[in-house]
Amino acid sequence: MRRRLFSSVLVTNRCILSRQHYYTSRHDKPTKKANSHEPTHKFTRKPWEEVSFLTDLKEIEEPEEALALFNQYQEMGFRHDYPSYSSLIYKLAKSRNFDAVDQILRLIRYRNVRCRESLFIALIQHYGKAGSVDKAVDVFHKMTSFDCVRTIQSLNTLINVLVDNSELEKAKSFFDGAKDLRLRPNSVSFNILIKGFLDKCDWEAACKVFDEMLEMEVQPSVVTYNSLIGFLCRNNDLGKAKSLLEDMFQKRIRPNAVTFGLLMKGLCCKGDYSEAKKLMFDMEYRGCKPGLVNYGVLMSDLGVRGKIDEAKLLLSEMKKRRIKPDVVIYNILVNHLCTEGRATEAYRILTEMQMKGCKPNAATYRMMVDGFCRIGDFDSALDVLNAMLASRHFPTPATFVCMVAGLIKGGNLDHACFVLEVMGKKKLSFGSGGWQNLLCDLCIKDEGICCEALSDVISI
Repeated sequence: MRRRLFSSVLVTNRCILSRQHYYTSRHDKPTKKANSHEPTHKFTRKPWEEVSFLTDLKEIEEPEEALALFNQYQEMGFRHDYPSYSSLIYKLAKSRNFDAVDQILRLIRYRNVRCRESLFIALIQHYGKAGSVDKAVDVFHKMTSFDCVRTIQSLNTLINVLVDNSELEKAKSFFDGAKDLRLRPNSVSFNILIKGFLDKCDWEAACKVFDEMLEMEVQPSVVTYNSLIGFLCRNNDLGKAKSLLEDMFQKRIRPNAVTFGLLMKGLCCKGDYSEAKKLMFDMEYRGCKPGLVNYGVLMSDLGVRGKIDEAKLLLSEMKKRRIKPDVVIYNILVNHLCTEGRATEAYRILTEMQMKGCKPNAATYRMMVDGFCRIGDFDSALDVLNAMLASRHFPTPATFVCMVAGLIKGGNLDHACFVLEVMGKKKLSFGSGGWQNLLCDLCIKDEGICCEALSDVISI
């Protein structure tokens, strides 16, 4: 109620100010002489033209309040245009208030407001994320009734939504019906279908779509080949994957770092690290510079096999080649160091990445907190937790359980209370399973010694 009142007052105040500006600009300026040679243009401005509906709309989060603001402007005589309608629809669709979206769409049609295709593309995507496939299809069909021309981009969006929602047959029917809509499928259309069939492990259907792509003389892209090569590498068919790589060169389609990264990962999965590393250096002779993804594959494989020091050497090699590591690269090292019980060393990696201007993400902090908890250094874990909270990231409930148990065992009840308070403020909960684990960890293993301490913590 207070927020609605605020919106109403905000709009009213702006109107008052704009009216004052209007009358001041019209009556308080000195009049020009009749014989002045300066051109005189009659300029009139409506009072509400100084008011920005879009600016006010950005300040509102609740969809009901956005609708109320829309109606308030309308009642004042403000004439909403396409930017007003589209911005409101984006906000309503993002909050999944689709009933209100339908209401605004009816108003748009009644007022004959011409809409851009991008609005309907966004709506189809939002319906897809909400699992409302039928509504997404309905929006696609109704686009032309809003004086909007459909292009292959909106069809591709719909096909992608259908594939993501496991409606592969329906996606294929829309793809096949492109000709009836006077649309010609492009490489993106084929790539979406190929990916959909590969996700269903239907290699033959994916190959059929690929052959159809060639028959229609649509040039496959690097994304097309990456989808096929990735599937073959995951299924240990490196021979076919390499033949597709050669097919790319014959068709003059340049592979990228991801293409070689997929092949390298396939080799690593077969235990052939040396061949994967050789491929990374051979790719340069093929005109493709190694990137983060390639080093990431090698570092991950070394980490899994416990060869973390070799992985660190790869990090040094990257720096020599002037390839700047990103948070994913650093996280690979942090993860495996913490898993090996080398949390102190992992913390130095965390410090280094910050000094190099690379921000840790939620995964970095979580791995670090878990790593310190694993070696029983709960004070250091608490320091990382504080840094994590300052960065607006949060640990998992399992990490909280581990920290509270460790702090109580160490007699650090104040810090244990702090952790519980943080959970309370963030509305996080252990859940019944978490509390059970905590009780078992404290009472069973320590024969009830810590039960009194736990009672003290809970009662504070």
